[in-house]
Parts: sequence; structure tokens; C-alpha cells
Amino acid sequence: MEIVADAVVPYPRPRVFATYRDSLVELVPHLPNIRSIEVKKRVDRGGEVEFVNEWKGGGDIPAVARSVLSESMLSWTDYATWFESDFHVDWRTDIHAFPGAVKSEGKNRYIEVPEGTRLEVRGHFAIDATKVPGVPRMFAKTVGATVEKFMVTQIQRNTIETVRGLTKLLAKQS
Repeated sequence: MEIVADAVVPYPRPRVFATYRDSLVELVPHLPNIRSIEVKKRVDRGGEVEFVNEWKGGGDIPAVARSVLSESMLSWTDYATWFESDFHVDWRTDIHAFPGAVKSEGKNRYIEVPEGTRLEVRGHFAIDATKVPGVPRMFAKTVGATVEKFMVTQIQRNTIETVRGLTKLLAKQS
């Protein structure tokens, strides 16, 4: 399923790009479904920065749902390479609970607009539910489609929340 999310940050593109890249951990208080982000690796190569970040979800997920979900189902590793030359990020995500079952990857672009900077998130999220323990094969297609729709909706909502948090962080830094 395609991921498409856009949001505008009322600050200049270089500042938005650098703040998002370098201050991601500071955004956690503004992300209701994220408990923590830990930078596992950062490699600077001139105008490129490569990251490996560990994310832990949970936040506003109802307690009843959390009682069914294991910790690994709410955590993932994000691999991202930031390209300052044209203000974009290539990313992919590995969901810890379902190795090999989920494919999530894409590109975020930071575009100058009169209002500041538009963050464009474009990607693809797919789940092969036949590789998820406990999902009967005959329901795999339906379960997969339902999970994909839910996850893409969450990613789109989280993009908006991230931009709101980023705007607050930039305002505080001003």
C-alpha cells in the first residue's frame, strides 16, 4: 500500500531538514504513539548522514491492545540516509516482531514553499501475513490488507504529529 503524507513547517528548508535530522530524539514528547527513539548509529559523510534508529511505540495505544501485543511488536529499526544536496531522506524500516513479513521503505523530500517547508513522505508498506505467526493462511490476504491500511493511516497521522512537534521545537529554539 502506498504511503502519501504531506505537511508544512513554517520555517526555512535548511533549518527544518537539519533540525529533523539532528534532533529527532527531542521530538518524542510530541509523538503520542512513540515512547522512545534511540540513535544506534550515525555516520557523517560530507553532505550525507546515515542513521540507524531504534523506535519503541506504545504511547497512546489502549491498555487492552497492549496486553495482547508484545514489546517487539511495538518496536522497529529505522535505516535512513539524509542527503543535504537535495534535501531528501531515503528510508526503510524493519519491524522486530515479524522479520521478513513486512516491507516498509520510501523517500521523504523537503520542498521550499512560500509558507516555509513542505515535508513530503512517499513510500510503500506491505505485509505478507502468511509469514505472521497465528494468521490462518485462508485469512492472510484479508488480514494483510487490514494491517496495511491501519499502518499507513498511522504513518500518515504520525507525520502530521511529527511536523507539529517539529514546529514547536523550532519555535522553542528561536
